[in-house]
Amino acid sequence: MLAELRQKAQITIPKEIIVKLGLSEGDKLDVFEKDGSICLMPVAVYPKKYLNELKEEISGVKAKLASGEQPVFDSVDALFDKLEAD
Repeated sequence: MLAELRQKAQITIPKEIIVKLGLSEGDKLDVFEKDGSICLMPVAVYPKKYLNELKEEISGVKAKLASGEQPVFDSVDALFDKLEAD
């Protein structure tokens, strides 16, 4: 498929590709050059507040693991066994 470089360095991505990748207006794409090719990669963008909350939660779990407060399971079955027992 060919796409024409237009005014202001704009191109139109063929509809077949948009549909195949499930893209829609407003989606973010990372644009980069690799080995002489222009690459477009869909990305998910999360609000900074959400990422900070997630980092705090992960830090809390790591602290619990380090202190032994957070149980560690060898398998998913062991986790479910513990949940069923409680």
